[in-house]
Amino acid sequence: MTPFGERVRSLRDAKGVTLKQMATDLSISSAYLSALEHGKRGQPSPQLVRQICAYFGIIWDEAEELERLADLSHPRVTVDTAGLSAKATELANRLSERIGDLDEERIDAILAILDAVPPKKCARRRAGVRRR
Repeated sequence: MTPFGERVRSLRDAKGVTLKQMATDLSISSAYLSALEHGKRGQPSPQLVRQICAYFGIIWDEAEELERLADLSHPRVTVDTAGLSAKATELANRLSERIGDLDEERIDAILAILDAVPPKKCARRRAGVRRR
């Protein structure tokens, strides 16, 4: 599951809407919506995120948060560490190897470390993060 998929499912459950009904209302297939919720599809388009916001009556900060979650929800990320330090390359590779072994507590601890580092402007582009 992705952060975006988890949030959409939570919104659906809170509103009491089935996946099939929401998919019909948004004119998308229920298989696609299910795949988005379960992290088996890439990021939703900005247009679909806006449709989902409108569907649930989400505005302002909540809409920005859903857009942020969509941005962080690509299930297959490639990190290009060319030009970064050897330790940065080691970190990327070790995380790739071990992410499936981490429990929620350790994941939260790593996220807290990352959240404590102020992002550089356009950090994603410079760090070479690409979506597949």
